[in-house]
Formats: sequence, structure tokens, C-alpha cells
Amino acid sequence: MRHPTDGTLRRLVDEPAGVADADRAHVAGCPVCLSGLAAARKDAEAAGAALAVEVTTDVDAGWQRLSRAAEGEGRRGLAARTRRGRTALRSPVVAAVGVLTLLLGATAAAAANWLPIFHAEQITPVTAREAELVKLPELDDFGDVKVVKDLDVRQVADAAAAKEATGLSVPRVGELPRGVTGEPTYQVFDPVSATFTFSAQKAARFAAAAGHTLPPPPPGLDGSQFRLNGGPGVAAVWAENRPVPAMMLGRAVAPTAFSSGVPFETARDYLLSLPVLPENIAAQLRAFSADGTTLPLFTAIENMASSPADVNGVPATVLTSRDGTLGAVVWVDSGVITAVAGSLSADEVLSVARGLRWDR
Repeated sequence: MRHPTDGTLRRLVDEPAGVADADRAHVAGCPVCLSGLAAARKDAEAAGAALAVEVTTDVDAGWQRLSRAAEGEGRRGLAARTRRGRTALRSPVVAAVGVLTLLLGATAAAAANWLPIFHAEQITPVTAREAELVKLPELDDFGDVKVVKDLDVRQVADAAAAKEATGLSVPRVGELPRGVTGEPTYQVFDPVSATFTFSAQKAARFAAAAGHTLPPPPPGLDGSQFRLNGGPGVAAVWAENRPVPAMMLGRAVAPTAFSSGVPFETARDYLLSLPVLPENIAAQLRAFSADGTTLPLFTAIENMASSPADVNGVPATVLTSRDGTLGAVVWVDSGVITAVAGSLSADEVLSVARGLRWDR
């Protein structure tokens, strides 16, 4: 008999009743599979420790914890190499597991002196090797980041309370996948906001430290401010006291950004011309929509595979982990990002997404 897959071993940890008797019997008598099962349990314990902590208003720490939980303790090397813990912002977890707290949306309006320069209408993967992704600079390497309103995630009683808190409806799941049972818990977060002020001097210092010389910034960019808005958002989580959630369904208003005066094209073209960016990644970003409507989804090809799909006629992106333990689908429709993720296959998350039922 062929050895069960890594996904089956993980399901033995999370939902033993969802594994076929023949597979359970094989694992019980197979030293190779027992070793794999022990590794799966260790990963689950590590992920559970990351997810079981209290929610914090420290955005960096929250992203980092969820990144480790989704990608597993086996990938500690990547987390250890990330600078100041913010590589999680570029992780595939943004769509795959980050629906719990990390799908950022836009507030209803900005101050009159802010120019809208970005609003997400579609999501496109940016694929690269880990070695390239960890070379991506941090935002504060180019200026100053100030959090105006922190992330504050809290649990609410039910879907009705979630809608009242966020204004977002939570669709009902038509049929739960095998191994996902019970009722979900609901998490919500309020709008968040941050500003970024570009500093030519700080950017030049960063580039010089890496052995590069930056071209002069275009007129008006030095000292320009950009406002990034997010929220509200909601997630339904099926966990049932497991180390990691079996499935999550998240929704959030799609992200937007505003500028104090510099057009989107000016900032985009300059930043993508900088030698500090890996050329492979810069080339993919240059191919994006020129009008600021495409949200990049950074994906390490060693860990995750991405593919296009559709959810009831709306373009979507499917993500699956290389070890078969994680699947997700994410899409944008009518200004709202929706994602389904969990310890599921690509077919399972797509089936859930396409079967969502919306109350009238």
C-alpha cells in the first residue's frame, strides 16, 4: 500500500475521524509514517502556540505569529532571516490564513487633501524564491511609518453581531468539507490606518549600506505622505479546540491608499526602478495594472503554488502549500476581499467558496 500523503498525516492530528480506516491502520504499523506523524504533531503544537496567544495591537508581532503558524516551525530559517519580523507582510499567509486578522480594507473616505492613488479590484500573485523575497526592503527603509490607528481584533457572539460591528455580511457555508465540523467563532476588526512619509535621505542611506546608489527622486516625492487605510473586517473560524483552525472564511473591504499630492505612477515608477529590488519581482510588479487596482500577493515558490480560478464568475487566486497541508482561495468582488482557507485541498476550498449562501 502506498504511504498516505502529508495532508492525511496532518488530518490524523487535527481530525482523526476524517481519515480512512485503511490509512490509520497503515500509519500505525509503518515506521516511516509514524515518523511523519510525529513531525506533523510537532508542527501542530508549534502552530497552536502561535495562534493561541491573546490578540495584540502590535501589528508586526501579529503578522509574524500568523506567518509562523501557517508556514510551520519547519521554516524557522526564513523567519529568522527576516528583518524586524515584517516579511510576514509579504507572505502567502496574507490570503491563506491571514483572513482572521490580516485582510485590510479601506475606510469610507479620506480627508479632502488626500489624492486616491490605489484601490484593490483584483489580486495577482508575485512568485519568487524565498531568497529573493527576503531581499525585499522594508517600507521604513525609505522613510517614516506612523500607525494612526492600531489593529484591534476581538471576538463577537455570532454572524449578526459581526455584521453590526463591521457592516459586512458573513455568508453561510453550504456544505462543510470533510473534517470540518461544528459552529464557527467570529472575529472582527475595526478600521486601521497608517501614514508613510518618503525620505530621499533615508532611502539613500539604506541603498548605500547595500552597495547601491539611488537615482534622484522625481520632483515632489521627497517628503510626500501616503495614507494607508484598512478595515473593517470579519472572519468565521472553525477550530473546535484544535491546534490550528480547520477552516476560516474572511471578508474585508478592499485596501486603498491616498497620497498628499504625488500621483500613483510617479511613486510606482521610481520605486520599481531602484536597484535594491530583486529584478524578477520588480519585473512582475511592472506588469501590473497601471491605474493602481492590483493587489500583489507575494508567494515563495518553494512553499506555495498559486493558480487562477473563478468563484461564480469572479476571478480568484488559489494557493496550496507544497506539503499539501494548506489550501486557500481569495478574490475581490464589489470592493470586498473574500477568502476561504484551512487544512484543505484546492478543490475543497473552491467548493466551499462557490457554495457560499448569501442571505437576502
